[in-house]
Amino acid sequence: MTEETPLEHERRSKVARWREEGREPYPWNFTGRVPTESVRTRASTLSSGTEVEGETARVAGRLRALRVHGRTAFADIDDLSGTLQIILRADVLGEAAYQSWVADLDSGDVVGAVGAPALSRRGEPSLVAREVHLLAKAIAPPPEKFHGLQDVEERLRRRYLDLLSSAETRQRFRVRSLLTRETRAFFEESGFLEVETSVLVPLAGGAAAEPFVTHSNYLAQDVQLRIALELPLKRLIVGGMERVFELAKCFRNEDLDTTHSPEFTMLEAYWAYADYQDMLALTEQLYQRLASRAAALLPEIPRAQEAARDFAAGVVRVDFVDELERVSGITGLLEMSTDRLRDLARAAGSTVPADSPPGVFLDKLFEHFVEPTLVRPTFVMDHPISTTPLAKRHRRLAGRVERFEFFYRGFELGNAYSELTDPDEQERRFQEQLDARAEYRYAYDADFIRALRHGMPPTTGIGIGIDRMVMALTGTSSIKDVILFPLVRSP
Repeated sequence: MTEETPLEHERRSKVARWREEGREPYPWNFTGRVPTESVRTRASTLSSGTEVEGETARVAGRLRALRVHGRTAFADIDDLSGTLQIILRADVLGEAAYQSWVADLDSGDVVGAVGAPALSRRGEPSLVAREVHLLAKAIAPPPEKFHGLQDVEERLRRRYLDLLSSAETRQRFRVRSLLTRETRAFFEESGFLEVETSVLVPLAGGAAAEPFVTHSNYLAQDVQLRIALELPLKRLIVGGMERVFELAKCFRNEDLDTTHSPEFTMLEAYWAYADYQDMLALTEQLYQRLASRAAALLPEIPRAQEAARDFAAGVVRVDFVDELERVSGITGLLEMSTDRLRDLARAAGSTVPADSPPGVFLDKLFEHFVEPTLVRPTFVMDHPISTTPLAKRHRRLAGRVERFEFFYRGFELGNAYSELTDPDEQERRFQEQLDARAEYRYAYDADFIRALRHGMPPTTGIGIGIDRMVMALTGTSSIKDVILFPLVRSP
């Protein structure tokens, strides 16, 4: 434990003195509390310099500042709903109590107050305190004085300090929670059943990614953390659960950048007897609803307002191959050899291994040439078959699959397709993947093939990255800023 500063020592001495006097600096509760927002709303109906007679409210929050003007003091407290001014007056609290509170309170303390809503002479919504309660003494200084908080990595490691010091950060994570709730409500209203599947699995499938591996002592075998939700949910479709979704954590033992995190939140949904066009329509409805909700929650954030307008205007559709050839100026991509695609990807700056599958090179070319141009909400349609081992072949376009990816502000927000339900074709595609490098290989899941042999109805599915969804709708530039406790290097 680090050595205490003189300021921390002084605050700790107040704790000791309180206990010697029989007062508890860390009480058990503060019942009947209301959000400060309700007091601000009530006070805004008053005339300046007046308070509500005969009405009492109980509020609590973190003390930001205490300004003393003789026998009156003004304390600003924050809770999740905002800031409220507490007016402490010697003639209301009593001279001794007033002087004690002025001396004992420090910025960062958690404070409760009981009193009447009021509007100060300067028109500030306030509460005139009849009682004051110390709810938690802050030994450490407030975040504003914690200089390490200016360091981005330190802010992420000590998210509690970031939240304490930044109303914007608190609001962003409140909005994330509400958008996640809205997403759940949308799928439930659309007839989907929320389910839970295992985090620890014998074989992590459903994506081309490196899993985290751990060991079960009881089973005496290695197990993996899931990299996707797809294959367990498809097994449920085989079992007769016709519309299912899961919103949960996935894990990939890969790099971390502005749009990727080793631990992330996914929503995957599967819909029997429907195809990717049905899922496309559902996805557009979902994002229009979420963008409108985000704009209502963040009226002061221009990027949130812009997102609502963008989604209300509708989603553009482009063909994967046509758009890549148009933007890059390269033609005949589907007829090219793997070596030629590799050379083009390398010329575009890709560092993928030379023995990667052709679909990887096509994806890297698309990522380089097209993705930065997809600023408006865009569905990228009908990918080459080599990019997508789990999707059904296109009913009209040779060499393609029925798939769309959803892009906005230059990065992918969702990936959907008409699911491959033919067990023999799925087995063949898994076999083709076995020669690929590990980081680009889909795991061969023999049990999933056995499940498909029992018959899977026509199905569509989608995966939506919740972290990226929040980034896009709130105008946040890094995935670390929408994950409460992102994984970062040790100091």
